[in-house]
Amino acid sequence: MPEIPAVPRRLVLGGALATGALAAGMGSAQAAPAKAGTAATALEAAAAPRRARGQKSMINVPYEGVQTVRVGVIGLGNRGHDMTVGWSVIPGCTVTAVCDIRPERTKRTADKLVAEGKPRPLEFGGTADSYKELLKREDIDLVYIATPWEFHYEQGKGALLAGKHAAVELPIATGLDELWDLVDTSERTRKHLILAENCCYGRNELAMLKMAHDGAFGELTNGHGGYLHDLRELLFSDTYYTDSWRRLWHTRSRASFYPMHGLAPIAAAMDINRGDRFATLSATATEPKGLADYRERFVPKGHPSWKETYVEGDLTTCLIKTENGRLIRAEHDVSSPRPYSRINTLAGSRGIFEDYTGTDETGARIYFEPDHSGHEWRGFAAYQKEYDHWLWVKNGEDAENGGHGGMDYIMQWRIVQAMRAGLVPDFDVYDSAAWCSAVPLSVKSLEAGGRSVAVPDFTRGSWVGKRPGLDSKPLDMPPVR
Repeated sequence: MPEIPAVPRRLVLGGALATGALAAGMGSAQAAPAKAGTAATALEAAAAPRRARGQKSMINVPYEGVQTVRVGVIGLGNRGHDMTVGWSVIPGCTVTAVCDIRPERTKRTADKLVAEGKPRPLEFGGTADSYKELLKREDIDLVYIATPWEFHYEQGKGALLAGKHAAVELPIATGLDELWDLVDTSERTRKHLILAENCCYGRNELAMLKMAHDGAFGELTNGHGGYLHDLRELLFSDTYYTDSWRRLWHTRSRASFYPMHGLAPIAAAMDINRGDRFATLSATATEPKGLADYRERFVPKGHPSWKETYVEGDLTTCLIKTENGRLIRAEHDVSSPRPYSRINTLAGSRGIFEDYTGTDETGARIYFEPDHSGHEWRGFAAYQKEYDHWLWVKNGEDAENGGHGGMDYIMQWRIVQAMRAGLVPDFDVYDSAAWCSAVPLSVKSLEAGGRSVAVPDFTRGSWVGKRPGLDSKPLDMPPVR
């Protein structure tokens, strides 16, 4: 099979050149004025390109409402295959088409669905453009994209232009120009494109969000999230990441490639784009030592990786300041020996929550006033039960067999429910673009020696309004007829 093509320079640079053109050539009249110490002091002004005539926001726009959600899947590697099975078991959802450049993968996934008693989906594959044939189908409402990162933007935009909604694995795009284009394409086509951010639906993350919105933390001041996952063995595997696509990104750029799993839940708890917004971002990175060290110790000398030079720092840290003066620290590290963590920490004037600490069966710990005193951490289990989100109360037993501790099932169930019931999605293209902007903005900041760069306002000023997000109200799945 053909190898994955080289990544265009504009992707490696994270769209920095295009962003400079936007800042220089577009007015910022539609963006809210920056406060002192936030966007006004950044390396570049974050100017929003003007909407085309007749183009309107997708904020608070509901799905149309359909009896059955028909899903087409593009990308059937490890993640795509498992998630395809996941879509097929959600009430009122059916997988009608699957696609991968490798036809044997489409057959494997189709055979799996049939073995599970599901209808056999149409199969597309064999070329890099096979997904375009899938997009022509009229029996698809939602396109789920789980291909390597470099294809997300093109395929996500293609889904919108074909009149489908899209759920895209992380990130939805790697360049600022691409993120803006996805926002504009969603607005023009009136179709939603969302990041398939399953971690927003984690049980602890949703309980933390409810606690924050209930005022348990007092005034929120800071948060800490990210993706810390020792992937060294998988990165050097010859079978896990097809054509070594994910390891090759470490040869292309210094960036925070994948902080969204921890960043998004913190942003949701802070009501980003719902009364606050990301204003500036500054990034730092350690030297790239981990992958080369692992290769030296464990990889045979004849392996193709010995021709590679790694430039991505082991730990990349982004410090994000919000318009209301809050701080978020977002980290990415997949090259170091360490236990898994998304960090998931939130703090305010009256207390703090920290995840992945192993304090009790939830893996988290907490300290609140006036409940606690004596400067000693307490277990989180009682609070998790008190603030358990209705999605987990309702679907916890069904979610137990789902991937990633059940949050895959919860995310898929909720997307299908929203589409069938005609609801506004829990998060939208503006949230997805803001969360993923850490990728190109970290490139720009690192190239500038860690200086702050302005975060674009993808909402074009609409972030100031309060609106619902993940703190939804209980609702049954519409009956399947």
